[in-house]
Amino acid sequence: MSYYKNDRAFTDFVHKQLAVPLIYASLGWSEVQLRKDYANYIDMLDGIDYVFRNGDNVMSVQERFRDEKYKQFTDFTIRYRRDENKNECRHESEYYKMKAHYFTYGILDSTKKEISKSSSFLKYAIVDLKKVYEKLDSKSIFISDNHKNKCEIVDGCRIECPIKYNSDGSSSFFPIDISYLVKLWGNDMIVDQQGFL
Repeated sequence: MSYYKNDRAFTDFVHKQLAVPLIYASLGWSEVQLRKDYANYIDMLDGIDYVFRNGDNVMSVQERFRDEKYKQFTDFTIRYRRDENKNECRHESEYYKMKAHYFTYGILDSTKKEISKSSSFLKYAIVDLKKVYEKLDSKSIFISDNHKNKCEIVDGCRIECPIKYNSDGSSSFFPIDISYLVKLWGNDMIVDQQGFL
């Protein structure tokens, strides 16, 4: 099985078995069942994994889940570029296309290999991406290829996010520290969280 198929199977399992009952149900969010072709379309073009409804409100969500070895990190990550991809139109990754309202990021209580034994999240957060986009547009959050390992607060009011490179050369990404979002701009940057703050 390819890396993508393995990763997709992992994400699908966590979404259905853990995220829906443990995170979204507690918020009163119910998943909207989309036609498969439309779901694939908004995933590829808009970085939207799922759509939820809560009363009259409709929310689009991108998800990323990690296994327990990432539990010490306080950030969530956004894929940035895939410059080694043979198809030039795929060089720009999710950062350039993401239109989801929210980003759900969770760390599991198991390894990826033992996913069937997982029963909860060590921590999770739902980040309000609309507010993050505003901060990126205003340069209050900025991306820097500074070879650092993690985000830093600079000038007392901005977050500098380093570009990180996957060891296999497949892509780059940048982290945004969840605790810094709240420290600088308050709790309304986060819809819900457990274990990050």
